[in-house]
Amino acid sequence: MKKIASIILILLALVMFYLAYQIGGLPPAITGVGFVVIALVFLKEDTVT
Repeated sequence: MKKIASIILILLALVMFYLAYQIGGLPPAITGVGFVVIALVFLKEDTVT
């Protein structure tokens, strides 16, 4: 379940990076970075347990 959630978060992060590029704004990019960090934590937890 966490693997699926992490994949969705990575896809959302890519969308946020695209939106940040389109509007030239920083807030969507920061949100995208947060999504990537959360996805990496989820993926890391899957390999530990």
